[in-house]
Amino acid sequence: MSFRNWILAAVLSVIAGGAGAAPEKYTLDPSHTYPSLEFPHMGLSMWRGKFNQTSGSVTLDQAAHTGKVEIEVIMSSIDFGHDEMNEHARSADWLDVEKFPTMNYKGKLIFDGDIPSAVDGQLTLKGITKPLRLKINTFNCLDPHPYIKKKVCGADADGEVNRADFGMDKYTDKGMGILKLHIQVEGIKDDPKAKK
Repeated sequence: MSFRNWILAAVLSVIAGGAGAAPEKYTLDPSHTYPSLEFPHMGLSMWRGKFNQTSGSVTLDQAAHTGKVEIEVIMSSIDFGHDEMNEHARSADWLDVEKFPTMNYKGKLIFDGDIPSAVDGQLTLKGITKPLRLKINTFNCLDPHPYIKKKVCGADADGEVNRADFGMDKYTDKGMGILKLHIQVEGIKDDPKAKK
């Protein structure tokens, strides 16, 4: 085989291998995944809180430029670092965590080249489902991660919702109804050989 034909065969082998590569599934690492939110307080200051309990998965196929996201958030885990605010946020006036214990988000990854740049999804909060697009600001993978010795991918994303759209229409003047979302997320690649 000539050198030219050898190079051509090698390139075709790489392309074929990439085309046949299976999508990778990642389980979210709850110790490194924290959706957070912020909103102005009467135009005076900015309140910031985060949810401490999140689970879910991401399926990623970088070769095909496709993927999906499925997230569940425990609403009672909201934490503003302020007991009175936490109690108010969990009440029926706002998140109503007794009646609606979870918030769910499902979406499809949007790619810019080989890197996911956004998620087009649906957010279900207090039994109401609305579209929510998240912009992915950064995305990176470590293979292997230096500590857990598995492939780990992580991202930072932003979005925005109007809480009045989800039935939380009290005290929404002065911009207080707009929640700016910031999501830090890391996922650990599943081992397909591991026993379930």
